[in-house]
Amino acid sequence: MGKMGVKPKHFLSINDLTPTELQELLDSAIELKSRGWISILKNKTLAILFEKPSLRTRVSFEVAMRQLGGQTIYLSPEEVGLGKRESIPDVARVLSRFVDGIVLRTFAQHNLEVLAEYSSVPVMNALSDFEHPCQALADLLTIYEQKGKLKWLTLAYIGDATMSPIV
Repeated sequence: MGKMGVKPKHFLSINDLTPTELQELLDSAIELKSRGWISILKNKTLAILFEKPSLRTRVSFEVAMRQLGGQTIYLSPEEVGLGKRESIPDVARVLSRFVDGIVLRTFAQHNLEVLAEYSSVPVMNALSDFEHPCQALADLLTIYEQKGKLKWLTLAYIGDATMSPIV
């Protein structure tokens, strides 16, 4: 996570990764998992902005940052008022001065794109109306760990479905 005028690499879509970058990321994730708690993000802070609440996504980001030696700041929808009380460009500029990365879970992909445009730190998509690339990465990592490869596998994605419990 860098500053100093270098444009950060945002992660807004799974398509932001080339096949080579995806493979390198999965290999790094497996290696990091085997090492356990390490301090590669020591003194780094991640802002977590959730317009749409989530148990698993929030806990995953918070625990991951702690396991990598960093810390998080959770900002609720009421505190930020993204695009309402505070303009998205202003939120991006203010947070970029204080944190090393921003995670946004939003109802609109457009909000994510505007935040990334004005942010000088990496912005990560923790869910939008367009996609959930961090979940896609987690799913691909699980498949890769179980199958030992991704190439030539056929996957089916069902999507977010509301199911009635069987009584």
